[in-house]
This record gives sequence, C-alpha cells and structure tokens, in this order.
Amino acid sequence: MAIKDPSGLIFSGAKEAGLSFYGRAAHELRCFIGDPVGSVDRAIADAPGFVMAHVLKGYMFGLATEREAMTVTAACHTAALPLAATTHEQAHVAALGHLADGRWHDASRILEDISIAYPLDALALQVGHQIDFFTGNARMLRDRIGRALPSWDSGMPGYHAILGMQAFGLEEMGDYGRAEKFGRTAIEIEPRDGWAQHAVAHVMEMQSRQRDGIAWMRANPDAWTKESFLQVHNWWHLALFHYDLGEIDEVLALYDGPIYGKRSTLALNMVDASAILWRLHLGGIDVGDRWAALAANWAPKAGAGNYAFNDAHAMMAFVGAGHEALARTLLQAQREAMHGDGDNAAFTRDVGHPLTLAIKAFGNGDYQETVRRIRPIRAIAHRFGGSHAQRDVIDLTLIEAALRSGDAALATALAAERALARPDSPLSALFSRRSANLSEN
Repeated sequence: MAIKDPSGLIFSGAKEAGLSFYGRAAHELRCFIGDPVGSVDRAIADAPGFVMAHVLKGYMFGLATEREAMTVTAACHTAALPLAATTHEQAHVAALGHLADGRWHDASRILEDISIAYPLDALALQVGHQIDFFTGNARMLRDRIGRALPSWDSGMPGYHAILGMQAFGLEEMGDYGRAEKFGRTAIEIEPRDGWAQHAVAHVMEMQSRQRDGIAWMRANPDAWTKESFLQVHNWWHLALFHYDLGEIDEVLALYDGPIYGKRSTLALNMVDASAILWRLHLGGIDVGDRWAALAANWAPKAGAGNYAFNDAHAMMAFVGAGHEALARTLLQAQREAMHGDGDNAAFTRDVGHPLTLAIKAFGNGDYQETVRRIRPIRAIAHRFGGSHAQRDVIDLTLIEAALRSGDAALATALAAERALARPDSPLSALFSRRSANLSEN
C-alpha cells in the first residue's frame, strides 16, 4: 500500500506503524541524535516493501565515509530496486545507487532535481546537503536549500533543519550575518539540532570571535550533546576556539574528555581527533602518547583508500606516532584509488594525495617539500571535501612549514594574508610576530 504524509509525499509499501518509525528516524537524522538506524530498521521490519525506508537506511551508511559501511548501502540499494515505487521514489533509489558506487556528484545531481520538483522532501535536501559538504561544494550548500526555503514555513515539521542547513550554506559562502541569524532561529525552534548549533559555531570561528564561540557552545551543552552522534564534532569546534586563544590546557582537556576520551573508531570522529592533535603538533606542543592511541585506531583504515579527506587525517596520526609502515600503506592505497571509477579518484588525485605527501614531508622535517606540495592545491582544496574551518589546517601547515624552512618572504606574505582574513585572531598575531622575527634574522 501507499501512504501520503502531511507534506504530500507518497510512501509506497508503507504501513502506518512503519511510517511512524520512519518519521522518527528522519527526525533523529535531522538532529543527529538517537538511533536513526534502529528506528528505520523497525520501519523495514514492519513493512519490508517500504522502499523509502530502505533508501533512508542506505543513505545513513553511505554518508559515513567508511568503506565497510558501503556494503550496507549497496545492500539497501539492492533491496529497494525491485520494490514498487513512484517516479519520485525511483529517483531516490537511483541516487542511492550512485552513492553506493562512489559517484557522489551523480547522486548529488539527482537529489538536486528531486528537491527542485519536491521542495518539501526534507530527506532529499539533507542528503544532498551532506553530499555538498563531503564534496566541498559551498555554493550548493547554500543554494540547494535556498531554492526550497520559500516552500517551507515555521509550522512544518523539520523546519528547524532547513534553517540550520541554510545557515551552514550561508556561512560557507561568507554570508556570516544571515548565517548566524538562521542558525540561532533554528536552535530556538529545536535546541537539539546539532547541525544548526555547529553552523553558528562555524560563523564565530571564521570571524575569530573566540569568546563568543566559547559562550555559544557552553551555554546549553546538554541540548547538543544528549544522545548526539555529532557531539564530537561540536566539541571539536569548542576546542578550536580555545586553541586560537592559546589555551592549550583547555584543548587537551577537551581532547581527553568528550572529543577522544572514548577512543572512537569511527572515521568522522577520528578526523576531529587528528585535526586537533595536528594543530598542537604544528605549535610544538608535546601531546604525549595520544598520537599512538589514535594511530592504532586509524591503522585498520590505512589501506581503505575510499575517501581522501580521511586519508589526510589518518596520515597526521601515522606521522605523529612515527608509523612509517602504515604511512606507506596509506600512500599505496591512494595510488590505487587514483585509478578507481568513483569520484574519490579525483578527490585523491587533485588534493588528497599531494596533501598527504605534504603531511608526510612535514613529519620528516622536509619543510621545503611541504611548501612545494601544498602551494599548488590551496585554491582547489575544497574539491576533496570538508568545511573552511576543517581545511584551515592546510593553511596552518603551510605557514608553519614556511616559517620552519626559513622562507621569510613567503612566511611574511602568508602571515599578512591570514591577518587580513582573521584580524582578531591571536594566532594570526603570533604568525605575524614570528615572520617578522624571521625577516629580521
């Protein structure tokens, strides 16, 4: 049977109970809370022919950036293919198939067309938005949601998520004032919306409003941490504010606590852990045995070669822990990935592999090689995904390499560039002082 929901979308093969579980899963995913996989599994158990339940589960695993998760995505696609479905639902199944095959851009285009035809399809908007994030497409992060926004109003379920996604898209396009307004409104509607919480944190990070950022994140942490699978990333944002202020004890306390105290083996969480420790490493901070523990958890993924953004962060851990063999395994996996059929071949070729080599060179003390590898990719670094805040580690590595290589002219230029972009950042001021001292000597 088919059921129509309040927004007018038809769900083929659904039953009332299953649709309720599906709705719960969709809400949990929008807020990044709870157990959306468990909820959607209950929807499938209630109605095995519920095509969109299989699609929703497939999307969840497909966006995990884990090689093993793609097996589940492919199985969900296989299960959905023969089921009765509307043209709208068939488009979702096709998008899921592309995602399962690593064709992120093809999946994105289909989801874009779905959102144009069905602007109230919140799932199409969210999955498309996440793909825009993983492919570094800032304009579509904004415009995919902006196109649909006029069809929504504050009385509709999930409206907060639309505002939160619009906030992040606006932030990535540099429209900070409106981004903060949208994000704050989303949190007023739904305090547990982890994505909206993080969008406002991004604004404050980009504007070097460290004290505002700390106040924002510490105002109501119970709301954005309770049963949240985005909480590690949001704690990471808090750590960034303390890092820029030079409050290293606070950074380490956050790392040892909510960021990596549980030593997660999920790539998305280990990316944040690597990104914090690498920033400390660039600053000459001794982090003790933290690298070893993190590298041990990255080790099984050294040969994955499925997402270049993860590879770069895994290399940070291998360099930090001094694991030469794992570093070699990762680089070989990248060489093989560049010959693959999916979009990660380009992610790796254009940005991921040269960046990973640069990180390895930095670890070897070859700072000139680090500079040589990073300079050509700075302008295209968005191609391998992530946000401006996450990719800032590339610039930080370049500046530190320029300083350590003794290239006073380049270091001075990069410090001036950063001071203009982030004039209120204590870290910018530190780079300016160090480059000035280098020039004098």
